Amino acid sequence: MPSANPAFTRNPVFNGKGAADAAPTMSSTQLQDLYERPSATPADTSRMTYDDAIVKTALLFGVLLAGAVVGWIVPGLFIVGALVGLVLGLVNSFKREPSPALIIAYAAAEGLFVGGISAFFETKYEGIVVQAVLATLAVFGTTLALFANGKIRASKRATKIFLIAMIGYAVFSLLNFVLMIAGVFPADNVFGLRSGIFGIIIGVLAVIMAAYSLVLDFDFVQRGVKTGAPRKYGWSAAFGLTVTLVWLYVELLRLIAIFRN
Repeated sequence: MPSANPAFTRNPVFNGKGAADAAPTMSSTQLQDLYERPSATPADTSRMTYDDAIVKTALLFGVLLAGAVVGWIVPGLFIVGALVGLVLGLVNSFKREPSPALIIAYAAAEGLFVGGISAFFETKYEGIVVQAVLATLAVFGTTLALFANGKIRASKRATKIFLIAMIGYAVFSLLNFVLMIAGVFPADNVFGLRSGIFGIIIGVLAVIMAAYSLVLDFDFVQRGVKTGAPRKYGWSAAFGLTVTLVWLYVELLRLIAIFRN
């Protein structure tokens, strides 16, 4: 029975004539050539791939490193980078669709922040930046290896605990910041409540949370590739990894400084 939909009635496949009448006749050679063509890859169908996520992540880190160089030369820009990075981080986190321009801008702002704060700590603890970078790479590499070998996975229970711990950590960090701004601690105390043994414990817990956040990032990439997510979500994966690695680096930088203090 012919369809009443005008979009279909104009198409001979749906107007009752049949597909055979609509399709052009193909020779056996053409059919064989069509059969022997390679299957379409995820890249051909604009689907998310591991390579694409890696390339986008590398691009963001290139932008971040460029910003870090500027922040290192002009340390005072770390405040601008921190504020802009916070705003763009929130915007990118709540956007339904990833925006490459905003994500790249976030990486540039975080670069200013990372470069400025690294320069500050380096003046107080010579060589600490190299130590923090190596520690960050070690944690990242170990977590990736464990995830790739199936030794560690994201679970609903662990993720729920992680989210609760993150809320508690955020409240503690905000309280510590307010107390430091209020001048409750001596001028030479750059850690506030995060000093001594208590500061080390908090720092270790923060590093563990950052490591689990990496697991969530890896899981996002893996699920995106397996389910054939649109290629644009490679930017979301790159953004998540950048956020986590910056957080991990800053936590390790602060933890090492507490040890050396």
